[in-house]
Amino acid sequence: MSDETKRTGPETTAGNFIHTMIEEDLAPGGDYEGMQVHTRFPPEPNGYLHIGHCKAMCIDFGTAEKFGGICNLRMDDTNPAKEDTEFVEAIQEDIHWLGFDWEDRFFYGSDYFQQDYDFAVELIKKGLAYVCELSPEEFKANRGDVKTPAVSPWRDRPIEESLDLFARMKNGEFPEGSMTLRAKIDLASGNFNLRDPVLYRIRYTEHHRQGSKWCVYPMYDFAHPIQDALEHVTHSLCSLEYEDHRPLYNWVRDNLTLPSHPRQIEFARLNINHTVMSKRKLRTLVETGVVSGWDDPRMPTLCGLRRRGYTPASIRNFCERIGVAKAPSVVEYAFLEYCLREDLNVSAPRVMAVLRPLKLTVTNYPEGQTETFPVENHPNDPDMGTREVTFSRHLWIEAEDFMETPIPKYKRLYPDGPECRLKGAYIIRCTGCVKDENGNVTEVLCTYDPDSRGGDPADGRKIKGAALHWVDAATAVDAEVRLYDNLFSDPDPDGPGKDFMECLNPDSLEVLTGCKVEASLAGAEAPATFQFMRQGYFCLDSRDSRPGAPVFNRSVSLKDSFKPAT
Repeated sequence: MSDETKRTGPETTAGNFIHTMIEEDLAPGGDYEGMQVHTRFPPEPNGYLHIGHCKAMCIDFGTAEKFGGICNLRMDDTNPAKEDTEFVEAIQEDIHWLGFDWEDRFFYGSDYFQQDYDFAVELIKKGLAYVCELSPEEFKANRGDVKTPAVSPWRDRPIEESLDLFARMKNGEFPEGSMTLRAKIDLASGNFNLRDPVLYRIRYTEHHRQGSKWCVYPMYDFAHPIQDALEHVTHSLCSLEYEDHRPLYNWVRDNLTLPSHPRQIEFARLNINHTVMSKRKLRTLVETGVVSGWDDPRMPTLCGLRRRGYTPASIRNFCERIGVAKAPSVVEYAFLEYCLREDLNVSAPRVMAVLRPLKLTVTNYPEGQTETFPVENHPNDPDMGTREVTFSRHLWIEAEDFMETPIPKYKRLYPDGPECRLKGAYIIRCTGCVKDENGNVTEVLCTYDPDSRGGDPADGRKIKGAALHWVDAATAVDAEVRLYDNLFSDPDPDGPGKDFMECLNPDSLEVLTGCKVEASLAGAEAPATFQFMRQGYFCLDSRDSRPGAPVFNRSVSLKDSFKPAT
């Protein structure tokens, strides 16, 4: 991490510099006076969107919305390698899930291949582009350095010869890598992006939409400004790595007869600790089986976050609160969890679930008797209503809620210990336990106070023990519960000199089987989310849950170590 990059939590900004620049452009005398703001979101369909794309999405769609403008969705499919319709459909689903819509403005970069080619011909005819026969190795060797200009022996190739060779490149007459089309700009430029950059290369790769129609493909730096101009985009909002490419963007825009004059503005991309944001690296995690797929709940992909139980509101709130900045920064993953916890605290109904069950027998409660308790689904939202929870002689409690020999200040169950509350039910006192032949506790014994149903004891005595959650053994539903932690134990797995695969957290997933959840969850359907009392927020897994065999993913714990800025 560079000295300029700082770790940060939520960021409070007096204003958004992008909005300020656009306001200046729209003001009287500005370059876009009287025009409608028009942006675009241009994902490459070679993988699934991740949380970093969400920030860009919020900026692109949100900026258009703020100024009463419009935003296009354009698939950047100018590179045929690893692009697929599967990713196109997933990207559209993620955008709609977050609450954005492109309406009827859905485009592909490949829609413009003919125009891209025609504009390349225009540059050749103007003497601003030429066909170069340097191999990739020769190109690199002749690039020069800060003191030495680049060299291209084909730079003064006659225009007619370049036109002929470029047409033959398009017709498939030359091997891949043997020729490129390069812009004629400045071989001595201090910005290496202007040292006669490649505009077109030969690729004999099947395109997911165009098939084998094309074997020459435009570079993104060439296609990007052309596509923006053809769609009449006013402001092309890009992440900061394109800042050094802006002079090339402007050169292409200014040297072609394009129908509009878009402006590129860059912002710092989103970085989160304990995470990688490279689609190439995320693909590696999928293809090597480190994770179960792009939607693995440990992944920073939007489909992974959705499967884990993240809500659109929590993610958009996170992106809004970290702000829009020029300087790179690293946001704590804990702040993303903080935003989710804030949202679920209001929206998630409360239920009881026992993750590591231990049998509890109420010895003075009649065998075979059952009663029900009305329980609020949310303590602060009466509109969520109530549900009925059953109670009987045999219950399940958390194994950690009993200790045969208690540690100091332990206020839960132990023989002859303090009275404890069973949430919403009765007050109990532990009288002993049952062990197996190996000395392991298999059952906890207790008695209950019949006069304490649903509240305080009738005699007004003070209860010093903890309030324990529980599940009725007669009606409990067996479930699998998955507890997730950061996928990477190293807070900076993408740091200089690091192999991100060596930074993996071996404890990023813990699978608990034989968990017991209350009967009300038997009919739950994904993506239902609940607060398991005293445990955290959990959602029903959308992929692996089956009727009668639910699987729950922990979205976020109840404990919150993150302290937001005030």
